[in-house]
Amino acid sequence: MDTQSLNATLDAVNDARFHGLRLSKAERVEAARWITGRQDLAGSYHGMFAPTDRDFERGLRLFTGEVMRTRAGTAHVLSEEACHALIVLDVEETGVREALRLATESITPYLESLDGPRAGFYCCGKCTVAYWRHLAVGGLDHAEHRLSTGMKHLKARRQDDGRWGLYPFWYTLLALTEIELPAARRELKHAAPVCEHVLRRRPADQPFAARRRQLAERVLSVR
Repeated sequence: MDTQSLNATLDAVNDARFHGLRLSKAERVEAARWITGRQDLAGSYHGMFAPTDRDFERGLRLFTGEVMRTRAGTAHVLSEEACHALIVLDVEETGVREALRLATESITPYLESLDGPRAGFYCCGKCTVAYWRHLAVGGLDHAEHRLSTGMKHLKARRQDDGRWGLYPFWYTLLALTEIELPAARRELKHAAPVCEHVLRRRPADQPFAARRRQLAERVLSVR
């Protein structure tokens, strides 16, 4: 847990989950309480979980390395990721459950305004993928419908090189590995040539390169 950064704290939770590490109850409770303590603070998105000053100053670095530089985008993505983290941390405390309920309640009217042809899409690729990750772990209403519609939007953005244009490639792959729909597996198959190419290259000595290689291996194992 990094009390100076919601981004860093969520990254640590995601890293533990990504590598199959089992957090102790004390670690899960500490993280969940700190995340919920960010609710409705200055800079929060729709009354959800606010980034810290350091997060706003530095901009958002997604778990897979892509960058989000806008203030609104940082606040939204970190709020969706905070809800994702609280669900997977699975802390059975009234305060944590209530914070998650309030976050869901605060964003629901806006999500309902997007239903219809735009269901499953937010405002941009990065924000949409963060939204999908929240839906994929059981957050929000009408998750299957919204994710199914989201997969249609994603398919419509396919490129010949195995990517999707608007959508950040690696972050999208991360979300797809959590979405239990045949349409998501078809999109993983679409991305397989990129993953194969990455794994044929020498490992890069760069931040996030190891995570991307591990993600590529997972994509090829489930397709």
